Amino acid sequence: MTTLTRTHAVWDSPLGPVVATADDGAVVRLGVRVEPRPDDGERDDAALPALREQLEAYWCHQLTDVDVPLQPAGTPFQQRVWAALRTIPYGTTWSYRELAEQIGAPTAVRAVGAANGRNPVWLVIPCHRVIGSNGALTGYAGGLDVKRWLLDHERAGLWR
Repeated sequence: MTTLTRTHAVWDSPLGPVVATADDGAVVRLGVRVEPRPDDGERDDAALPALREQLEAYWCHQLTDVDVPLQPAGTPFQQRVWAALRTIPYGTTWSYRELAEQIGAPTAVRAVGAANGRNPVWLVIPCHRVIGSNGALTGYAGGLDVKRWLLDHERAGLWR
């Protein structure tokens, strides 16, 4: 049986500390303003250099999509939702209903919302781009202020 090497890194960002956790180089968790978890392995801030570079480029409006190896743990349904989230274009938003329709489950709006809320890899899997059908910002694990900042940041980047 192969043992995974789990590490985590903590970096600064415009929103506060970013914590990235990886198994053998594949990102399993990424969050802003969160604390490392006991199961995140050893801290190595030099780990995941491609992710760090791409996030820095994202913060500077030089990159719209982060593309690094991912391995978030989730059910097959959650994986479908998370894959669809990665297709939402930078600087735009979809409603939960649109996301449910995208995965071929138009009546599963609540389940889509729950899967969105369990996204363990914020930013790379852009759950912040999902809003209510009425255009209102809805829950975000990092807080609505972070969600608003990310959406405003992306909209500003479209005009650079």
